[in-house]
Amino acid sequence: MKNKKITIKDVAKQSGVSIATVSQILNGNEGKFSPKTVEKVLAAKADLNYEPDYFARRMIMKKSKTIGVLIPDITNPFFSTLVRGIEGVLYRENFVTMLCNADLDTKKETDYLEELSRRGVDGYIIASSAISNQAINETLRKKNLPYIVLDQKKAEGFSDAVLTDDFSGGKIAGEHLRQLGHQKVAVVLPEDATENIKTRLTGFQEIYPDALLINGELSKDGGRQAVQKIVETDATAIFAINDEIAFGLYLGLAEAKKKIPQDYSVIGYDNIDMCEYVTPQLTTIAQPIYELGQTTARLLLERIEQPEKDWEEKTLPVQLIQRFSTAHLK
Repeated sequence: MKNKKITIKDVAKQSGVSIATVSQILNGNEGKFSPKTVEKVLAAKADLNYEPDYFARRMIMKKSKTIGVLIPDITNPFFSTLVRGIEGVLYRENFVTMLCNADLDTKKETDYLEELSRRGVDGYIIASSAISNQAINETLRKKNLPYIVLDQKKAEGFSDAVLTDDFSGGKIAGEHLRQLGHQKVAVVLPEDATENIKTRLTGFQEIYPDALLINGELSKDGGRQAVQKIVETDATAIFAINDEIAFGLYLGLAEAKKKIPQDYSVIGYDNIDMCEYVTPQLTTIAQPIYELGQTTARLLLERIEQPEKDWEEKTLPVQLIQRFSTAHLK
């Protein structure tokens, strides 16, 4: 058989069972058969070096066991932690994660959604949000593919959604700075903010309705560039809308010969690992990032198994992690 492609028929013949039995066992349904039968099939598979034809199996089962995951920025540690949570759940359920990075580009997002559909994924997790829910719905629902939007905007009745409590997170950040005596504060955030960031800002403005808004990219460089405007104001504290911006503020303030927290208190948002490795360690609002990924993956798998069930929207709590980048106003 050296020059012959090994097929499922060969495995069935060598193990002395039907093709249907081999297919069931190799597709994870071995519980229906005796241990002896399972052992014979697996031994024949190993002896023949048989690998199931992925595309043939997909046609038979009508499933690819693949989930498309679309994220906006692969360089942001928030999303690496998020994807780890997603992938861990999918792996345990024998699903493969197909990761796409949109680079905050609307066209790339749309192209990836179409391409993932053509590749036959069983569902989507969408953590990117340059395109609207309506556009996502028009692209995916017409193909009858389940999807879930994540931590960006409310699902608006189109899909399941998992969010964190951004309003409370923004408000907690404001309350912390207020307790430290700060009256004049600045917020650094992107000009075209996503819905979750707008909600975060609204919570903060419950405490500081007149907070100075400084627009900058959702990146370290965005934070660094924002310092040029901040130092021209009378702000004594800065709310970075995510930790990446906060790390950029660290560099920008150092370049401006300003110290944290002596000259400016800085509070971030996300609580990515790097918060503990900068000096001073960053005070931030912690999102349960890994849990966010896990919850999203579980909810999507439930939707795949029960496509007619009612839409769900889950909101996870956030909390203040106080470290050393914020201090009482002197």
